[in-house]
Amino acid sequence: MKPPKNTWWEKASPSEIKKRQASLLHTFLKTRVIPFVSHYRDLFEKEGLTADDIRSTDDLVKLPFSSKKDLGETKDFVVIPDEEVLKKQPSTWLKILRHGPRGVKQALAEELRPIHMTSTTGRSSEPVPFLYTKQDLANLEAGGLRLMQLSETDADFRCINAFPFAPHLAFWQAWYAGIANTCFCLATGGGKVMGTSGNAKMIDKIQPDAVIAMPTFFYHLVNYAKTKNMRWPNLKRIVLGGEKVPEGMRKKLRKLCAELGSPNVDIISTYGFTEAKLAFSECKVPQGHESTGFHLYPDLAFVEIIDPETGERVPERTRGEIVFTPLQARGSVVIRYRTGDIIEGGITYDPCPCCGRTCPRLLGRISRVSDIHRLNIDKLKGTLVDFNALENVLDDTEGVGAWQIELRKHNDDPLETDEIIIHLVSMDGASEDLENIIRQTLKSATELSPNRIEFHSWKEMREMHGVGQELKEKKVIDNRPK
Repeated sequence: MKPPKNTWWEKASPSEIKKRQASLLHTFLKTRVIPFVSHYRDLFEKEGLTADDIRSTDDLVKLPFSSKKDLGETKDFVVIPDEEVLKKQPSTWLKILRHGPRGVKQALAEELRPIHMTSTTGRSSEPVPFLYTKQDLANLEAGGLRLMQLSETDADFRCINAFPFAPHLAFWQAWYAGIANTCFCLATGGGKVMGTSGNAKMIDKIQPDAVIAMPTFFYHLVNYAKTKNMRWPNLKRIVLGGEKVPEGMRKKLRKLCAELGSPNVDIISTYGFTEAKLAFSECKVPQGHESTGFHLYPDLAFVEIIDPETGERVPERTRGEIVFTPLQARGSVVIRYRTGDIIEGGITYDPCPCCGRTCPRLLGRISRVSDIHRLNIDKLKGTLVDFNALENVLDDTEGVGAWQIELRKHNDDPLETDEIIIHLVSMDGASEDLENIIRQTLKSATELSPNRIEFHSWKEMREMHGVGQELKEKKVIDNRPK
């Protein structure tokens, strides 16, 4: 099955996008979700709704949200077709006319038979599998091509895919992006396969134009290359996924790439999650220009922004939680899925000021609700601490090379107060001035001060982060007694 070649998503007006999405959503629910996905079939029956009650994306508010806690029985979210129902659907007869009686079985198999799987990382809970059919892989390939187009990664670029080999969306999105763009793309398997030194040596040998990787791993990679006096003068694009990419991290990466011989590298961030089976990309902006946001694909997904407390939709360009609904997915399907991700600038339907595309965009930083922890600090029980803010401060502080936040109990006593310890690498070695700056900045931004700040070498920090061992490097660890 070939990836969809629709280009209307790049230039359609908001009214046209809304009209097309309404048609896609209604057809999707009527012919694939309600008949064949048991969770949503039961949900529609419970709510007294049919597909005809959902005629536009505005009508989705009639449905309750889905969330990670609903995904315990994952087969209930899979499109499992019933042959007798399929025979009665007009879409099946259209397939018969197009492919003939003999070809329709293969056509339906390509659309509906699961053949691939990714899963959530399981950092805070058990991994949840998500199934793909050949149609889902075509969507993934289409999303990969758009990622390449938005980042202006040319077909004649040499690329390194440094995501770890795993049933993880980031690796497979990068894999299919390279296939769709018909460019040379070497998958190294990240640190778990070739190690930091092996990846650095491979980049030194291939001299790629683009690298796609986890931000923390790539940061360790370029620092390692700098210590080995390597030169990577061909780098033009660094595409990052799987983690947040604060502005401070971008500045540090640009500086390090310049020291390796690539002063004009563009840093492109992507946003994806397992349940979407897609990743969305920023476009390439002029040097010195701020990101214009993550460009969404309105033919493949509908995104709404809600108040995380009330569940009500918020106005355009208003902070809120990202809620996701696919429009052409098969295999595993979630409708009105609460991601737990907060987008600071909300969503906009205005044309992108840099690339001119009219697709919706997510604006500003993305943070996770799960990164807000309730700690017992001093005598204040149940203090809410936003670790997103702590991380942004550390990334944006000049002189901080790499860092890790550790939670402990005082004297390792479960009944004692919680402690926050910051481990870091200084760009210029341990510094009392840097420690004071971090304490003052954190106090000003978060009203918190760490109990201790400990300085480490790059080698120690690579080990603490689990570079080459973990799927995602460990930036925040909780060592409190359970």
